[in-house]
Amino acid sequence: MRAFGEFLDELGLHLDAVREEHLLLFSAWMRSRGDGSRSLARRLSCLRNFFAWCVEESELAANPAALIDSPKLPDLLPDVLSQTEMAAVLAAPAGVDRLAARDRAMLELLYAAGLRVTELVTLRPGDIDMQRGVIKVFGKGSKERLVPVNEPALAKIAVYLRDARPALKPVEDILFLNRSGRGLTRQAVFKLVCRYALRAGIRKHISPHTFRHSFATHLLEGGADLRSVQLLLGHADLAATELYTHVQADRLRRIHRSFHPRSVDKPGRMANDQDA
Repeated sequence: MRAFGEFLDELGLHLDAVREEHLLLFSAWMRSRGDGSRSLARRLSCLRNFFAWCVEESELAANPAALIDSPKLPDLLPDVLSQTEMAAVLAAPAGVDRLAARDRAMLELLYAAGLRVTELVTLRPGDIDMQRGVIKVFGKGSKERLVPVNEPALAKIAVYLRDARPALKPVEDILFLNRSGRGLTRQAVFKLVCRYALRAGIRKHISPHTFRHSFATHLLEGGADLRSVQLLLGHADLAATELYTHVQADRLRRIHRSFHPRSVDKPGRMANDQDA
């Protein structure tokens, strides 16, 4: 808003005289001062909301920014861990104490089910169906979904529930507890993930969400279809899952190079050419 105020001062323009073309000039002005697409998109979003508020307060008759398009932002691929790196992080919580048992179960489940950190910290013991090997997850908008969990994660959860969780003296009906018997916070999970990543020798920046990205990427690398991954992640719209289509594209290229008869990677390609 300060930058826009400076721009209006340079033009000698009052707020109620601002039109769409002035906002286009403002965009060019900010570009000339070094704004990239992402910064400019934030500025235009701010102005769009500000002018909408002015209209609601009857300060202006119309929103001059309503039809201004934000600059197109590049699709940023999420950071993921390789399967080797993930295995190292999962093995990082060493020891036989109750907190190590908790952290082994927590990290395994975070990766095995591709959970959001909020979904993880709100899980209750009753949400784990050990017999069927699934967990009941409440995602965004309190939408419920069932997610299968693999045997290594179930085994570590079973040990945690049997030995470690009772020793933490629960005072809340939450699956993963802190030393005081209360549920772990999002911030606590973030710190634990970072700690074990460093212990595993991982130097890239990761967070609990990296486990979710890695979960989706590794499924697609293994041959899962995008629709199945969408259901497992709890995405309401397939467009959100399409962020991972680069993985499928890479896999299809490898398949094409390996099996197409004219591929340069196919052994013995065009072996019969000399017979022509």
